[in-house]
Amino acid sequence: MNTSGHLLNRGLIVAIAVLTGEALLPPAAAQTSPLSTPVSIFEDVILTPTYVADSTTVRGISGGELPASQVSGRGDTVTGACVGFVDTEPDHKMVLTEYFEYLSLAIESPEDTTLVVRGPGGSWCNDDLNGKNPGISGQWFSGTYEIWVGSYSENTYHPYVIRISEMP
Repeated sequence: MNTSGHLLNRGLIVAIAVLTGEALLPPAAAQTSPLSTPVSIFEDVILTPTYVADSTTVRGISGGELPASQVSGRGDTVTGACVGFVDTEPDHKMVLTEYFEYLSLAIESPEDTTLVVRGPGGSWCNDDLNGKNPGISGQWFSGTYEIWVGSYSENTYHPYVIRISEMP
């Protein structure tokens, strides 16, 4: 993982949380003592069909200086345009233990973000699926997927949550 980019992002999370008033903590931590629980971001996930909770989430900070089209290897995919800027290393890795008939990744952020997913079968991008939030859904092969959440503008960073669901 690109430690310099993520260290910068981790330092920014504190500033963003202070400026926006958002705790940016995982749901379980938000229900306990947010002052004593560390912020959990840039996590990886392992998923098995029928065992994905509707509330499966990972968090992070978008952005970087590398054009998303360089990570994806193209300007457009069937799921959308490869725009925005990302870190050189993925923000998350998602391992699917089996084939998924349907899986949805939806980004939620207060600012304009973009999405690049690279895994078995190729690369997929999206921008502005739901307002300024990207997402990708459909059938997914088993294997390891690298996920980048980008910012529309270079070297701008925004907090986000990825909601992963098997429900359409």
